[in-house]
Amino acid sequence: MQVTGKVVVVTGGANGIGKALCDAFHKAGAAKVVVADMDAANARAVAAMVDGAAFRCDVAQEKEIAHVIEETERQFGPIDLFCSNAGIGGGFDPMSVNAGGASDEPWQRSWAIHVMAHVYAARHLVPRMKARGGGYFLNTISAAGLLSQVGSPAYSTTKHAAVGFAENLAISHKAHNIKVSILCPQGVDTNMLRSIPKGPQSVDGDLTPEQVAKDVLAGLEQETFLILPHPQVLGYMRKKTENYDRWIGGMAKIQAKMREEFGK
Repeated sequence: MQVTGKVVVVTGGANGIGKALCDAFHKAGAAKVVVADMDAANARAVAAMVDGAAFRCDVAQEKEIAHVIEETERQFGPIDLFCSNAGIGGGFDPMSVNAGGASDEPWQRSWAIHVMAHVYAARHLVPRMKARGGGYFLNTISAAGLLSQVGSPAYSTTKHAAVGFAENLAISHKAHNIKVSILCPQGVDTNMLRSIPKGPQSVDGDLTPEQVAKDVLAGLEQETFLILPHPQVLGYMRKKTENYDRWIGGMAKIQAKMREEFGK
C-alpha cells in the first residue's frame, strides 16, 4: 500500500510512535491524516503540523471510536488506512509478586485499550470497507505479543490477545481485500517506555519513533502482516517455538535478575 492520496486515521497520534506515524504519512503524501487521542491539545498540535484534523478519543469507548470513523468519512472521505495505535504501559511490577495482580483494574484497562479498541475499529469499519472493496488496518501491538513482557502479565496477556485478533481479522477478510499489518517493536524511546522499569524490552536498543515510522511505511508498501522494527525478534520467536521449556527457563532467569536488581 502506498499512502499517497489516502485518508489515514491514527489513534494515540498525539505522542510517541503515533505522532511519528502522522508525520511520516503526511510527508509520504497522505490526503488527510486524522489524529485521534485523549490528549486533545497535543492531538491538535500534531494535526496542525501535518495539515490534518484532530479528534479527542478514548479508544476504550466504542462510541468514541465510532464517532471518529463517522466524522472522518463525513468530512474527508473513506478511510483507507486505520492505525489502531493507542496503548498504555501500566501494571508493571519488576518483582512480580503475584502474576494475578492485586485487582482487576489494570487488567480491565489493558484489555479495553489493547484488545477491544482494535475490535471496535473493525466492528465499525469492516462493513464500510467491504462495501467499497477493501481497506487496511495497522494495529500497533508489541514484541510482547509475540514473546512476553517480564514484569507485566496484564500487558503480555492483552498484547497476545491483540495478535490473535489481528490474525483472525486478516484471515476472515482476506477475501474482501481488507489487509492487516501488526507493528511489534521492542523498546521505542517514548514517554511510555520511560515510565516503566528498565527491562529486556531494551536489550537490543531503543529505537526512535521516527525509525519505527519509517519501518511501518516499508511494511505497508510490502503489505506484510508482521512488521518488526527489531529484526532480532524473529530469532527469539523461533527459539520460543523450537523449545518452549528452554525459553520459559531463560525468561525466568531474566525475571530472577530483575527481582535481584530491584530488591536491593
